[in-house]
Amino acid sequence: MTRRDAMIRRLQAIVPDEAILRRPEELKPYECDGLTAYRRVPWLVVLPEHESQLVRILKLCHDEKVPLVVRGAGTGLSGGALPLEEGLLVSLARFDRILELDPLGRTARVQPGVRNLAISGAARPHGLYYAPDPSSQIACSIGGNVAENAGGIHCLKYGLTVHNVIALRCLTMEGETVILGSAGLDGPGYDLLALVHGSEGLLAVVTEITVRLLPLPGCTRTLLAAFSTVAAAADAVAAVIEAGLIPAAMEMMDRPAIVAVEDYLQAGYPREAAALVICELDGPEAQVEAEAAAARRQFERHGAFRVQVAQDEAERQRFWQGRKSAFPAIGRITPDYYCMDGTIPRHRVAEVLAGIARLADKYGLRVANVFHAGDGNLHPLIMYDAAAGELEKVERLGREILELCVQVGGTITGEHGVGVEKLDSMCRQFGEGELRLFHAVKQAFDPRGLLNPGKAVPTLARCAELGGMHVHQGRLPHPELVRF
Repeated sequence: MTRRDAMIRRLQAIVPDEAILRRPEELKPYECDGLTAYRRVPWLVVLPEHESQLVRILKLCHDEKVPLVVRGAGTGLSGGALPLEEGLLVSLARFDRILELDPLGRTARVQPGVRNLAISGAARPHGLYYAPDPSSQIACSIGGNVAENAGGIHCLKYGLTVHNVIALRCLTMEGETVILGSAGLDGPGYDLLALVHGSEGLLAVVTEITVRLLPLPGCTRTLLAAFSTVAAAADAVAAVIEAGLIPAAMEMMDRPAIVAVEDYLQAGYPREAAALVICELDGPEAQVEAEAAAARRQFERHGAFRVQVAQDEAERQRFWQGRKSAFPAIGRITPDYYCMDGTIPRHRVAEVLAGIARLADKYGLRVANVFHAGDGNLHPLIMYDAAAGELEKVERLGREILELCVQVGGTITGEHGVGVEKLDSMCRQFGEGELRLFHAVKQAFDPRGLLNPGKAVPTLARCAELGGMHVHQGRLPHPELVRF
């Protein structure tokens, strides 16, 4: 009996046989997440439905020293859910219940397989909603949002996932239950709740999430501003923030993205624009009207040749549909595309976009930019043809883009995580001492290193071979910046 057959028999004592996937046609859909450039058919897939089953699966893997990867909806864009050749893939798709919704306390307790948008759907009858809204919110799971610390269009004002979760129920690799956070504003000890956010499945398995709900805004105004140059649009974004305004969202798209979106769904974007800024303000009506007027003045002062205010909800939705459809719009015009994710100081946006354009010319590749301008979270979309053998060239371009982000005082990821995609870039940003600390945290939670091994934090040997710890005479740029 092979080790795989033995594992199947052990799992059959925990979950129904139909919850254990082992045939090639069953395993194939799990070979990758949203980063389709990296694929690996899993060894086995198991779909538990109850926490008690998950506890037994974790204990089994711990005792047998079988590594495992926990998967949510599979919408991640850094390969964080890439399966292992000889490890278990645990799908939490069946953990899909909203366990409790408290309108008075403005919280919801949900399982990790619940879709992001479903939380707002359940809360809306009570005049509430869940603020973080990644572009994949119609499909992505809240558990995956925690693993990657997902953001979204409205994170400028309302924060990332970590700012909207007040408690987690987790399981360690040994199957021990751990409760992090509480209904209180703060608690004693280290902030382990924040630590688990963005840990990419390396520290614990989340089984329940208690999220904070917010009242639906009383008034919303959405502006679309078109500019003749990217630099003017970037300066306008900085000016809005400098003026003391905190929009709920402020997004930016360049001409390749604008044209692709217009060809895809006719959102009403001006094709002649070099860049578009979508700015949304919400809150009490008097405040919103004043802030919308102030934002419009900043846009016009910085050269916007068109500023349009959505006149009704249908027009507002059309503005946002174009932005949220940018990825599939690009997918229509290229065989493959590679979505990058870096974050920079917002006042360096124009400089970095110009640098990205130079790098794209260097590699002979097309790049469209769609990003969260308000907080400097860039998403360059590199267009290529994998069948023509261009992936390696794309990866080199992607690494250089992320190195550029670090050089201007930014970081290699804003919300997509590291996964397998950015392991080499981690070597560029962090030094040996920092990486040792990351590994020490992993060791404290998972001494045997069985949870999602080979992701997020590179080994010191890998970085030494890459030479990535010596960016410039052994020193990282901007050493005064905290890197983790």
